[in-house]
Amino acid sequence: MKIDKKLIKELVDHLKDFNLTELEYQDGQTKIKVSKASKGVESFKTGAVVSPNKSVLKNSEDSEGIRIKSPIIGTAYLAPEPGAKKFIKIGDKIKKGQTVMIVEAMKTMNHVPSTSDGEVKKILVEDGQPVEFGQTLVILN
Repeated sequence: MKIDKKLIKELVDHLKDFNLTELEYQDGQTKIKVSKASKGVESFKTGAVVSPNKSVLKNSEDSEGIRIKSPIIGTAYLAPEPGAKKFIKIGDKIKKGQTVMIVEAMKTMNHVPSTSDGEVKKILVEDGQPVEFGQTLVILN
C-alpha cells in the first residue's frame, strides 16, 4: 500500500487549523488516523464500510451567511455537559475563535471554534446529533 503523504500533511494541518487533538479519515477500506497525542500516523485496512447517513448531509443551503462547519465526523453537543448552559443561542454575538459546540469522536471532545465574528442566525444541529465532516453546524450573519 502506498502512503499518500500529501493527504497526511493535509490531515495534520486540519488538526492545527481546527484545534483538534485527533482526526480520522476513511476512504473505502483504507483508514488514516492522525493525533497530536501519538508520535506518528496510523494507517491500516479494515473490513468495515461506513455508509453516510443522507439525512445528516443536508445543509439547508437556502440560508445565506457565514457557515461554521464540522471539522470532524462525530456527535455534536451544544453544551459542555448535560444540563449545562449552551455555548451559543440564536441572536448571540460571537467572536472568532469562540467555542460554538463540541463534536465528540472516539471519546475525544473537540471544541468547534467560530471561524469569524458575527451573530448566530441558525443552529442547524440538535444536541446529541451525529454530524459529518464539512457539515454546516451554525450560520452567522
